[in-house]
Amino acid sequence: MTTDGTGVRLRTPSDLDACADALALVHAADRYPVDWPADPEGWLTPGDLLRAWVAVEEGRVLGHVGLAGAGEGPQVTRLFVVPAARGRGLAAVLLDTVRQAAGRPVLLEVSDEGRAAVALYERLGWRRVGSTRARWLNAAGEPALLHHYVSP
Repeated sequence: MTTDGTGVRLRTPSDLDACADALALVHAADRYPVDWPADPEGWLTPGDLLRAWVAVEEGRVLGHVGLAGAGEGPQVTRLFVVPAARGRGLAAVLLDTVRQAAGRPVLLEVSDEGRAAVALYERLGWRRVGSTRARWLNAAGEPALLHHYVSP
């Protein structure tokens, strides 16, 4: 539970429609995900997903985060907070939830275009460990620049 009464809990299959609706709000505001998926519920449930959580208030999904397990170690995936709920610390609580569940430092990647997200991660003490080019295109039509972070 956050200080403002918003709760974070494990996501259930019955949350997926509400998560997709929240994701649509984020996509409209931030172009995240860059390309709207044909199957938003499927996009929210990638094959390497271990667990996912939602931030909820009065039955509404305000945020989402997943913990994935493939690759170099535990990774944050599908993190978002709806625009109307930003500035309340929900992203920090969701990130903490993933770190605690993993029991060790976790990784994440973020597009250079996500400047507010980059600022958040750095303010929370995440450390940039590298940058690479993505296979998908940014708003300028070029391969997106991805920054890779590790949690404190």
